[in-house]
Amino acid sequence: MISSREQVTQMIVSAKVSKGLKWASIAEAIGQSKEWTTAACLGQMTLTKSQAEKAGELFDLSEEAIAWLQIVPYKGSLPTAVPTDPLIYRWYEIVSVYGTTIKELIHEEFGDGIMSAIDFSMDIEREADPKGDRVKVVLSGKFLPYKSY
Repeated sequence: MISSREQVTQMIVSAKVSKGLKWASIAEAIGQSKEWTTAACLGQMTLTKSQAEKAGELFDLSEEAIAWLQIVPYKGSLPTAVPTDPLIYRWYEIVSVYGTTIKELIHEEFGDGIMSAIDFSMDIEREADPKGDRVKVVLSGKFLPYKSY
């Protein structure tokens, strides 16, 4: 018996490792971007029935696990308020240092509002550089203005 979505995430990660799968090939099989698919498999997105069934085939999941993939998850995957994983901490550091700059420039360009994390896309690529490869991350979110009422 499965009692949480986190258990299904552990099953998926275990199967991915044991089968030697890559997120890009999993995404291709499911029919979504590698970024969205990875988030979904790690428990942050809801899969449709057909996507969940495909994931079930890829990861040898039970019908119960496939059903869990179709339930809206509790979003937010960090175990602590300040992340301790070095890679995730660097994102926290970026927001700590540049967050006010990002906010100021978005408000100057768009006005008072937010960038959606719902109507959102992300692309992560390797960028060749003779001094050492770089990580290129593009975030694109719909601007949602605050309403007056």
